[in-house]
Amino acid sequence: MGKKNNSRKKAKHSTSEGKVFKGKLDITRSGMGFVIVQDMETDILIRPNDFLTAMHGDTVAVRIKSGGGRRLQGEVVQVLERKRTEFIGNIQLNETFAFFIADSEKPMPDFFIPLAQLNNAKNGDRVVARLVKWEEGDKRPVGEVVTILDAENNNDAAMKGILLEAGFPLEFPDDALEVAARIPDVIPAEEIKKRKDVRDILTFTIDPADAKDFDDAISFRVLKNGVYEIGVHIADVSYYVEPDNALDKAAYQKATSVYLPDRVNPMLPEHISNVLCSLRPNEDKLTFSAIFQINNKAEVKQYWLGRTVMHSDRRFTYEEAQEIIENGEGDHAEVILKLNEIAQKFRKKRFAKGAINFSSQEVRFKLDEKGDPIGIVIKESKEAHQLIEELMLLANKYVAENVSKVRVNNKELPFPYRVHDTPDEEKLLPFIAFANKFGHKFDKSSPEKIASSFNQLLKDAHGKPEQHVLEQLGIRTMAKAKYTTENIGHYGLGFVHYCHFTSPIRRYPDIMVHRILQDVLDNKATIDKKLEDRCKHCSERERAAMEVERAANKYKQVQFMQQHVGEEFDGVISGVAAFGFWVETIDHKCEGLVSVASLLDYDEFRHVESEYCLVGHRSGKKFRMGDKVRIQVAAANLLKRQLDYVWVLTAEEEERKSRKKKK
Repeated sequence: MGKKNNSRKKAKHSTSEGKVFKGKLDITRSGMGFVIVQDMETDILIRPNDFLTAMHGDTVAVRIKSGGGRRLQGEVVQVLERKRTEFIGNIQLNETFAFFIADSEKPMPDFFIPLAQLNNAKNGDRVVARLVKWEEGDKRPVGEVVTILDAENNNDAAMKGILLEAGFPLEFPDDALEVAARIPDVIPAEEIKKRKDVRDILTFTIDPADAKDFDDAISFRVLKNGVYEIGVHIADVSYYVEPDNALDKAAYQKATSVYLPDRVNPMLPEHISNVLCSLRPNEDKLTFSAIFQINNKAEVKQYWLGRTVMHSDRRFTYEEAQEIIENGEGDHAEVILKLNEIAQKFRKKRFAKGAINFSSQEVRFKLDEKGDPIGIVIKESKEAHQLIEELMLLANKYVAENVSKVRVNNKELPFPYRVHDTPDEEKLLPFIAFANKFGHKFDKSSPEKIASSFNQLLKDAHGKPEQHVLEQLGIRTMAKAKYTTENIGHYGLGFVHYCHFTSPIRRYPDIMVHRILQDVLDNKATIDKKLEDRCKHCSERERAAMEVERAANKYKQVQFMQQHVGEEFDGVISGVAAFGFWVETIDHKCEGLVSVASLLDYDEFRHVESEYCLVGHRSGKKFRMGDKVRIQVAAANLLKRQLDYVWVLTAEEEERKSRKKKK
């Protein structure tokens, strides 16, 4: 029987012999490679001698080799796209040549560095090196030293390493910088003539205190008919970044800015991000705007989309705007209070129509001059944040709605929608069963009813012990939002049409949206067959950026907790697995693992998946997700970005334990 199956597999594989597929190369620690091809059931095995010049994470063309066997085997015939070209490692210097040895868990070749490309690096220096070329047939790649790292500053090297590992280069290519340097700072008079001039209308920005790249500004005035004109003005990056030039290619490659606790890795060079396109106060700026006429009931009566020239009169931080909202006084208080009132009405309507109200908390690190964390601040979304959020959502929604109506040759115009699918039933059902244990009922008869049940649950659980766990688990049942030309709507926001239009300084999809929208306004819209691939790339880069931000935050948490090893904290169980449970400290939101091994002295525990808990074999003691526990910080490993906690027994549990020992 087994032989027959084998021969069937061989026959099936032999039909693929010689075929070429595109996929990503995943190299294991042992040095064996696997190419992951979309929509193919099995990966293609690649032996180390068949990598050509490919490295881990590269997109490659792979040809199926002969030989049959249990799985497809292939060889790389072309490297289509490098995941990364910059690496951190050490220089090994001899009299006539140098090598660069990368820090890497995956096997990779040393780079040959010509002495002229050492950039003053000495033997043993830790550096960032760039792959310059690797010709077919060459044993080693040729590289150059980009930066020498400060041996004393481990934090800097760690942040750079996290970025590079995810394929985010630290520097812009020279040709991209050259294009950026040639962009004139002065706005040409003929460009101003082409645009709606809104410079004389009260306009301001509201942003985080440490922001430098101001993407968006709000204008406000009352029209003669008593209706409010509210303008959402967005930096017109697409005016400065022309399609397919070196600057555009570098921005597309990154597809997003990455925000780390102590730095920003920007999508566009700093002069564009923070100067040319940033909507700084008291400067004329080119913008792309959505201008709405809105009545007191927060109903949009009319809207206009197009290019503008604006002038910001004032820059507010969120804290300043919040103070005005709370106290009712300050610069332009009347306008900010009216905008807040309208934004809150939009918000209320949105939730009434099925948007899901997950609250968000942001962890910010207080850093010293070296970038070391000296404190952690937990920021919550307040009305000043919601004011901006609601107006940005409004602009994004109306732009997407507008473009969705356009037809080219009787076909829908491809457009980078931001979509969010309905919850996955497999994840939803266990969550509903778990929520029921706390008395929360769910109506799963339709996606709308599910959304309504979620909102009711979030409202009812607010302030209760289970709030945090239900929010966390609820978010996990949700699909991931992504960019695609297939418009299925945005479930979480309750919108039928949605896109990203409001942050082109830091997101490439917004630049794509601006370009297509301008083509629509000019009646020049054409069908772009490559748009879906671009959407996929942007979604992938967004996920990579989120992983980077998570890893960098984790590094800072571990760094912070190193100062507190041996100390005890209150925490909440944030996850459970067979090998232990994770605890997030209440004061600092630092997550660490309490391993099952550390509990053996108390009891043996088994994992009950449906209950999200561990249960003691003898004691019946439960560690359930959402439970409050006391922990002690046992270890903080920066290299692994890992925190180990041990559970601290209450006096009652200590007594129970000692009674058992006496028995």
